[in-house]
Amino acid sequence: MECIINTPLTEGKPWPMGATWDGHGVNFAVFSAHAQAMDLCLFDESGTVELSRKRLTAHTSDVWHGYLPGATPGLIYGLRAHGLWDPAHGHRFNPHKLLLDPYARDLVGHFNWVDEHFGFDPLHPDQMDTRDNAGAALKARVVHDDFDWGNDHAPHVPLHDTVLYELHVKGFSRTNPAVPHALRGTYDGLAHEASLDHIRRLGVTTLSLLPVHHAIDEQRLTRSGLSNYWGYNTLAFFAANAAMASGQHWQSARDEFRSMVKSLHAHGLEVLLDVVFNHTAESDETGPHLSFRGLDNASYYRLRSDNHALYENYSGCGNTLDIRQPRVLQMVMDSLRYWVSAMHVDGFRFDLAPVLGRGDHGFERGGAFFTAIAQDPILSRVKMIAEPWDTGPGGYQVGGFPRGWMEWNDRFRDVMRGYWMRAHEPLRTRGDFAMRLCGSSDLYQHHQRRQRPPTESVNYIVSHDGFTLLDLVSYDERHNLANGEGNRDGHGDNLSRNCGEEGPSINPVVNALRARLQRAMLATTLLAQGTPMLCAGDEMGHTQDGNNNPYCQDNEIAWINWSTADRDLTRFTQWVLSLRRQLLPFGNHWYSGDPDERGLPDLAWLQPDGQTLQGQAWNETHNCLLGCFIGQPGRADAPMLLLLNAGSTDDTFALPPGHWQGVLDTSLSQGTCNWRIEGQAPVRIPAHSLLLLITCGTPLEYLA
Repeated sequence: MECIINTPLTEGKPWPMGATWDGHGVNFAVFSAHAQAMDLCLFDESGTVELSRKRLTAHTSDVWHGYLPGATPGLIYGLRAHGLWDPAHGHRFNPHKLLLDPYARDLVGHFNWVDEHFGFDPLHPDQMDTRDNAGAALKARVVHDDFDWGNDHAPHVPLHDTVLYELHVKGFSRTNPAVPHALRGTYDGLAHEASLDHIRRLGVTTLSLLPVHHAIDEQRLTRSGLSNYWGYNTLAFFAANAAMASGQHWQSARDEFRSMVKSLHAHGLEVLLDVVFNHTAESDETGPHLSFRGLDNASYYRLRSDNHALYENYSGCGNTLDIRQPRVLQMVMDSLRYWVSAMHVDGFRFDLAPVLGRGDHGFERGGAFFTAIAQDPILSRVKMIAEPWDTGPGGYQVGGFPRGWMEWNDRFRDVMRGYWMRAHEPLRTRGDFAMRLCGSSDLYQHHQRRQRPPTESVNYIVSHDGFTLLDLVSYDERHNLANGEGNRDGHGDNLSRNCGEEGPSINPVVNALRARLQRAMLATTLLAQGTPMLCAGDEMGHTQDGNNNPYCQDNEIAWINWSTADRDLTRFTQWVLSLRRQLLPFGNHWYSGDPDERGLPDLAWLQPDGQTLQGQAWNETHNCLLGCFIGQPGRADAPMLLLLNAGSTDDTFALPPGHWQGVLDTSLSQGTCNWRIEGQAPVRIPAHSLLLLITCGTPLEYLA
């Protein structure tokens, strides 16, 4: 180390960004358009003692760079940026603050909230704070990105076969007794055979992981003894969160994550990451100087046009990354490519995605970010999913993303909840329901632009953000007092379930109704046209005790409780996914309703008497009975029937001509059935239930 300390920097190169070892030394490159000077600070092996400062004298196209001969992986470093302290004009340079390299692959230290992290004097906010934070700051460690991937390859699951499974790495396996204690709640825990066995048996294809980028806990949470469990507070976009690494088999979180991906791929499972490029962990103008703010505040963040000391807050988290800036866009693109190329992930879900498309005058579907993705030879081939809303003006963009992007469809969520849980209130029409069940053509089949396939609608009723499925049918109001915000956070829905009582119940009638509603909504989501998303734990009856915003609950409230898993519900979900896989009731094409040469339509909606739904009948809100005749292109002899009864009493439905076989009855605890009936005979549909019928003789495999 001593020889490195005394070794002078050479000019090096302005690329690649970050710290790169070439076998002989390390090249450093950091962007700052407004800095006047940049220092590279080297630390001892503990990361606590600053041993040397070296000025990066080379400056090319706003990139400060230098090369340190003889330096090797393991070297710990930070940055200090010199420039104007002028918050009114957007500049917050403070060389007393050690800053994290935005391209850091591996972080050193544990972040604690200390006053020295703040760049301004707490008594005089317009003045610079001169206390040094190096001892408490997170640092970067130079890495050698090498991993034995063997014959690993991406599963490339086609969209029409994709079933998303949203999960939290820690919460998924944290209480699973079949996973060794040291591995529970970690990357290795998710890759353990017990976890893989459940996921494989379930029948999902694609895991959508809540954020794994290195994030920190907000100061207000730590003061309350809480933490940001979900991880939507990113500080390092290239580093895997070490808190979710077991450290049992791998020296770094980065390699443990890779091993997990390799294991999941070996079982045919895709891995998507939930990424948060709309804001950073540095919060608003009262936040700390940790990285981006100190390196170039005016470039990394969108500042208010009327006051550059303040931030545009389209994220609701205090700041907004400025993707309009080429080097900021480059950082986002470099991060995405890194996670695909070096970490082998299969795609991304973008939190508050409209932020990425915001130009000078609002959201732009043809903006620079989307153009960059579309032309990229790596990123254009992986799955991209948008959360299509942010908190800014014009931020609701469901249906507004470019072709090739999948979108969370909250209209599907709201209509399906309304149909199954508010059946006696005039809120949702039959037309609403049919539109959402069949791919939301009003959103994705516009005539004004190229049609998007139905699979780009991500259909869900429950996600991580809100009630679990069991809590959705068990609680009328949120119960979020544990979050420390006076029960004011989270969604405030009063869903009027009429389930008899709120919360856990010993009443068998209430529990039976709740079970039926869970099964009906699971089946609707998993059989509908589009790409279904299941939230991990909902197939097991996971409860959060009525907390519909457990973002700060790293405990039993949010962790899946495997000891109370509803085995019948799991078996039911397996059967519905098996039916989807075997039958794919709705194909990946838009239906016309036109008859074929035999006079049979490819899709028809039916009244309980078997007649076609027409005219004003589409606008009815009180009639809860609905049928759907589904033709099968290329298999005209094997149509299907989907019959739905969201009412509170059993009813009958007259079947079209044919020989029908029942394969799914959501009134049954595991859903399986195998009865036959001749067409035009009435079939009983139990209350709060869905039936799926196929043409007799259609090949079908039942679960073992």
